[in-house]
Amino acid sequence: MALDGITLGFIKNEISEYLLGAKVEKVYQPSKCELVFLMRTRSGAYRLYMSAQAISPRIHITSQTLENPQKPPMLCMLLRKRLVGATLTEINQVSLDRVLELCFDATDEIGDKVKLKVFIEIMAQRSNIVLVNENGKVIDAVKRVDETKSTYREVLPGGTYLLPPSQNKLDISSCSAGEIVKAVCEKKNQKLSSAILSSVLGVSPIVCREIACACSDKAVEDMTVIDESVLYDKIVEIQNIIAENKPSPQVIFDPEGNPVDFSFMDITQYGENYPVKKYSSFSELLDEFCFETDRMYRIKRRAGDMLKLLNNASQRVAKKVNLQKMQLEKCDDKETLRIYAELINSNLYRLEKGAAFYDIENYYDNNNVVRIKVNPALSPVQNSQKYYKEYKKSVTAEKMLADLIESGEQELLYIDSVLDELSRADSEAEISEIRQELIAGGYIRRKSKDKIKLPKSLPPYEFTTSDGFRVLVGRNNVQNDKLTFKTAKNYDMWLHTQDFAGSHTVIVSDNREITDTAIEEAARIAARFSSADGADKVPVDYTLIKNVKKPNNAKPGKVIYHVYNTIYVTPNRDIQL
Repeated sequence: MALDGITLGFIKNEISEYLLGAKVEKVYQPSKCELVFLMRTRSGAYRLYMSAQAISPRIHITSQTLENPQKPPMLCMLLRKRLVGATLTEINQVSLDRVLELCFDATDEIGDKVKLKVFIEIMAQRSNIVLVNENGKVIDAVKRVDETKSTYREVLPGGTYLLPPSQNKLDISSCSAGEIVKAVCEKKNQKLSSAILSSVLGVSPIVCREIACACSDKAVEDMTVIDESVLYDKIVEIQNIIAENKPSPQVIFDPEGNPVDFSFMDITQYGENYPVKKYSSFSELLDEFCFETDRMYRIKRRAGDMLKLLNNASQRVAKKVNLQKMQLEKCDDKETLRIYAELINSNLYRLEKGAAFYDIENYYDNNNVVRIKVNPALSPVQNSQKYYKEYKKSVTAEKMLADLIESGEQELLYIDSVLDELSRADSEAEISEIRQELIAGGYIRRKSKDKIKLPKSLPPYEFTTSDGFRVLVGRNNVQNDKLTFKTAKNYDMWLHTQDFAGSHTVIVSDNREITDTAIEEAARIAARFSSADGADKVPVDYTLIKNVKKPNNAKPGKVIYHVYNTIYVTPNRDIQL
């Protein structure tokens, strides 16, 4: 799923069409490796997104609104100082390499005109965004690189900016198709797709496989004249797409609907079972394709400590519950202990001290003889008392263990619900609320007694059914309780996935009779906001709010209900979390 040089060239064309001549109005830094420039043009404002994250480095115009930290990072402040008010005058691509150069006309502190450049390098874990002055000196970078990280080029303030090392490949946009075919065919010991990847600049693995697929992706040394001709034609086809600037932005999905890869050209190598979705622009494509990956990355970055803590707590509680269940199984023989005690007690007149066992008729089992193991150092009375004592101990343990197991299983359900909340949380406010919930529950220690300023709480998610009913969905367990027991009215409809962690969902009746259509659509929403959102058919319980109760001393989000109906639905995956 690499963004190749050809695709980057098309993105450059898209950005140039909309943003050349635009002024930088604001600069944001949502995370360490992400930058957003708010660009103002005569036709309106656009957000230029740049990312140097290893998982999805890229640059494009975005329609997403990203949450920014309450206090801007130092780099963000520097970029605001240098670039706000600057005009984007030129965008260049270094050959077909994955490096873009954005040129700005700006003014310095005393009002003199200066030229600044922003280089974005799209190179997996080595991706970077670098601000350079008109003398080619680095002002600063998203990732500073010293001699311990690279012996070829340092990226440090005050140092000379050097482009990433050349890959010594043929530029498909400037070399002839014949030259490229010749270079590929010289790599005799490689498969065709690998030979193309190592010879041609600007093509990603999926494009190399698509080219090779037309030639059956055989070994280079096994290629025929016909194969070389087909290879030549595919190279020319790509060159024409580049020259005419007529890409076909598209994403390939697997049969389960998960995105597999994207490309600038038609992809047929996966067959008919892999559907393709086409987009009007690469900015739109990347916004959708990378959205979920970026969201999970932000959650891991912002809430990594909570995820680790909850997973450890879940494993610890599960291990404890399993041990308690094993101990509970041992209590199944408690009745045998009681019977042994009674049998010994009823036969004291014929039992003697010193025996290792007693053979006694069991009047509970048709007087069949049972051999009871005893302690020879104890008298028959003492052995009887010993069995009674073990019996009472087992009865007490059974009751205590049952309560402990029930408590442990409830805690596991609660931890699962919080993990489910975190999997959907995307804002600092949501994550902070979940953190406060865990602090209140004793899972996290409060670091300071000082009052911490928390982000403003977000309202529940709100949707509208096709027949006009409002549907409210809680963002976390605390909000679930508030939504169910304070916001909702008695004759509103409450929904929740059956046997799966998920959000409380409420259909607001507004004194109207809730329709079956509204219930089905709300159930699909409830399934989407649950741990079962990847399933095809999800059971969702629904009942009136008046039937939902909160047990005493229950953890946040825990409710009970006995009057309900169940509907099986497919989660509404059109909802973007």
